[in-house]
Amino acid sequence: MMRPVFVAGIGSTRFGKHPQTTIESLAVDAGAQALVQSGIERSRIGAVYLGNFISGPLNGKEVLAGLLAEQLGLSGIPCTKVEGACASGGIAFRHAVWMVASGVCEAVLVVGVETMTHAGTAELTSALNCAMDNESDGRNGLTFPGLFGLAWRTHARQYGTTREEVAAVVIKNKSHGLKNPLAQMGAELTLDQVCASAMIADPLQLFDCCPPSDGAAAVVVCAKPLLADSPKSALIRVMASAQTSGSARIAQHPDLGTFDATVLASKQAYEQSGLQPADIDLVELHDCFSIAEIIDSEDLGLVPRGQGGRWALEGRTGMQGDIVINPSGGLLAKGHPVGATGVGQIVEVVMQLRGEHPNLVKDACIGMTHNLGGPGVACTVHILGREA
Repeated sequence: MMRPVFVAGIGSTRFGKHPQTTIESLAVDAGAQALVQSGIERSRIGAVYLGNFISGPLNGKEVLAGLLAEQLGLSGIPCTKVEGACASGGIAFRHAVWMVASGVCEAVLVVGVETMTHAGTAELTSALNCAMDNESDGRNGLTFPGLFGLAWRTHARQYGTTREEVAAVVIKNKSHGLKNPLAQMGAELTLDQVCASAMIADPLQLFDCCPPSDGAAAVVVCAKPLLADSPKSALIRVMASAQTSGSARIAQHPDLGTFDATVLASKQAYEQSGLQPADIDLVELHDCFSIAEIIDSEDLGLVPRGQGGRWALEGRTGMQGDIVINPSGGLLAKGHPVGATGVGQIVEVVMQLRGEHPNLVKDACIGMTHNLGGPGVACTVHILGREA
């Protein structure tokens, strides 16, 4: 990192169904919240980055960044829509961070937004499949539930991961979601209920899959001088910002029990921050499917390789565990408005580090986010910490 970057303000809509609200209205709502909370004059905002994946095919709108800036009174500054499949929001945040870190801007607004629930299953599946190579995998009938079903079978073959262990992830995250007012569908579930849910892509069942969502989240990042009047306890610093890539083709992934982009991004983030996995108090990671949390936790170095399922079953990734994973409820409970997810993860971690989260991780000082796009084609890892 170059000069230090701090989070000045955050905002978010609830993730879920918003059938009467336009996609730009959701983005404006979250963006306005972040701007007001930051206390930074709009004339000091040097750029806008907007994370979004499928507003074109689902909404017929591709110029959302400009629409957002205009409605927020930020016309005339650079406005960029960022697309990186499910990692769009995380990538947008990274661009904002580096614009401030490099000294190009004093402050930047980043927003993530998506609306999905108005689309039918076939339309939504087709749109989401744009996150893979449709010339090869898509043409052969692969979908993302199919991909992560294969990942589960690979992990089970390699490490003996069981249905009960994977269900423990679902039960934990759904329970966490009940305590989060921004979450779409928290629930108290039993193992029997998880195992009785509809089969989606064997062995993935309904409760193993995150719900499609509508929603927006926003963050204002800035240089420290703009926060001169803020109490020290409120200063949240971006300690690391890493982005990597992997293949969009399944045939190029020799081992579906791991995602190379995550392993590399986490390595870079630890190097940037000078931290180790043991220093992380909580992580909001990309549990688009239940098995993804197990694989991600291992790829991030937070759980020993092959033991992610066991740790979930033993409660070691819960609120009183060794590492608290997805206290927001994760994508499984909070929902997955694709372009908003990565920014929403930042919002969740900031609330935790400020001591403001309704499902609070006690005494948390360091938080991580992990946002994975497509079949591992893009990945961001961020580490945030309370200013010492």
